Amino acid sequence: MSYENIKYVSNGKSVRPKEVISIPVPLFKSMQGRYFVGQTEDLKVGNGMNAWAGLVNSCDSGVNLYANVFTISNFSDEYLTAEVWLNVDFSERGKVSDKVSPSNTALRPLPENRVDIRFIESTTEVPQKGINVYERIVPPKTTLVGEEDGKFIEGQNGNYTLVIKSLSSDFNKVVVAFGWYEKLKH
Repeated sequence: MSYENIKYVSNGKSVRPKEVISIPVPLFKSMQGRYFVGQTEDLKVGNGMNAWAGLVNSCDSGVNLYANVFTISNFSDEYLTAEVWLNVDFSERGKVSDKVSPSNTALRPLPENRVDIRFIESTTEVPQKGINVYERIVPPKTTLVGEEDGKFIEGQNGNYTLVIKSLSSDFNKVVVAFGWYEKLKH
């Protein structure tokens, strides 16, 4: 008997099961042109210096930011610490990454992100405001992946920032990448 011929009885009536399709949120947002990916330039930590990388939602973006995933690629032989901060006062010295793209490049014109990846490649600064919500250890010669599934939602003028630290006296190379989606505010 083929699947097409299967029927069930419900309340005395013969019914066929309905097919239901489940689409993961990141795929759905990508199909809409609202999912973006990108990375920083090379960051340097160690010798008393740390680095910052964050998703920064400007005060006039008109969107809410949903942090979905981050990766930290540690190219060094040292263990690093990654602190996750919400809504820090991001230094004006931070650079905006040009390594950002919508994940759906089949759309024309290409959607433009309203949230930026900002980074400070090396600094002695530490966050003065904001909340350090958790920390992660980044082993040597690995890429740490943190899947947030969009649960960190930052409104306009908010940010989701990683502060990378090292106890080493040597400089260590790090690259941070993010995946996020944006939803227009109503």
